[in-house]
Amino acid sequence: MSSYVDPVDGTTYPLHEPRWRSDAGRPLWIEPGAGLGRDDIDTSSRSLWRYRAALPVSIPHPITLGEGLTPLLEGTWPGGGAPLFKVEWLNPTGSFKDRGTSVMLSYLRDRGIRSVLEDSSGNGGSSVAGFAAAGGLAATIFAPASTSPAKIAQVRAYGAAVELIAGPRAESQSAAISRADNAGPDGSFYASHNWQAFFLQGTKTLAYELWEYLGFRAPDAVVMPVGAGSSLLGCFLGFSELLAAGQIERMPRLYAAQPVNCSPLDASFVAGVDVPVDRPVSATIAEGTAIARPMRLRQMLGALRMTGGTTLAVTESEIAAALDVLCAQGMFVEPTSAVAGAAYSRLLASHVIGAAETTVVMLSGAGLKAASAVSDIVDGVRG
Repeated sequence: MSSYVDPVDGTTYPLHEPRWRSDAGRPLWIEPGAGLGRDDIDTSSRSLWRYRAALPVSIPHPITLGEGLTPLLEGTWPGGGAPLFKVEWLNPTGSFKDRGTSVMLSYLRDRGIRSVLEDSSGNGGSSVAGFAAAGGLAATIFAPASTSPAKIAQVRAYGAAVELIAGPRAESQSAAISRADNAGPDGSFYASHNWQAFFLQGTKTLAYELWEYLGFRAPDAVVMPVGAGSSLLGCFLGFSELLAAGQIERMPRLYAAQPVNCSPLDASFVAGVDVPVDRPVSATIAEGTAIARPMRLRQMLGALRMTGGTTLAVTESEIAAALDVLCAQGMFVEPTSAVAGAAYSRLLASHVIGAAETTVVMLSGAGLKAASAVSDIVDGVRG
């Protein structure tokens, strides 16, 4: 039977009681499950809930806006590449985070939670606000004061309360945790997409979806932008379950792309250690990846090493050039998505990924959330 587990000391907690951290104050994890087979897919569901049999608990009445089942498009790339673009920005609130949010909030509501707190630099907050509205939950979103105005406008439109916090991203998290800790038994529950283990149970559906779309086989490689690591760890969980179920023959190589301006995962991976490594942090156009101290660092490093993948730290100019390539193909994505494109360019040029391999490039968020920035960046590339 599945449990929450503290991956550091191995302490377990039952899943019937919602938790967001261990007694030692660490984020919890749910080990990969037994997986499912193609006959277990609920083909009547036109959302990620078609894979509900892979979840560790039963959720009979989920909060859903039709999330998941995003297109997988054949594309082209300079250098002869032919990537498959996973168009995650077409999720209901405009980003891949809807996968995790749908499962996380459905689980919490099913267990009696009616009010939630979240901290986010943008897409996570928009997602929690939107799905809270759909599920009849009250929501308060803590966000850095520097967050893109369009993302804050989206949060407010859903009816969530917004608290803008001065300072770096970590200050918003501290403020949200402080509020949750002092809320009392009837107060709001901390539903952080970075802390909640059930968020990863939602993002793992990305792996199941790729498997189904590709004729029930795994791709050779998946390249994704990485900040806190929910897409990376979700893919690792999902493909691990498919391997355990005998549905795929091998794990795909997972590649984590970060801007060099904020690349803590790359710093530790390159150093060959499982602990944070000092590397200067500065502003980046890829704000969705700007997580200087990811809490699941050790687990992300393990996922990369176990799948034969690696990290890539790309420059601001490489991100801008990749954004231009994507927009020129009709894909109006936010700069964070272009981090994956920039990494794919590097992997292709160095022959780490072959042009003929089945490679998925994950495009995580919609450009409409940062339209002015996207336009300025592309104009700068084109001169």
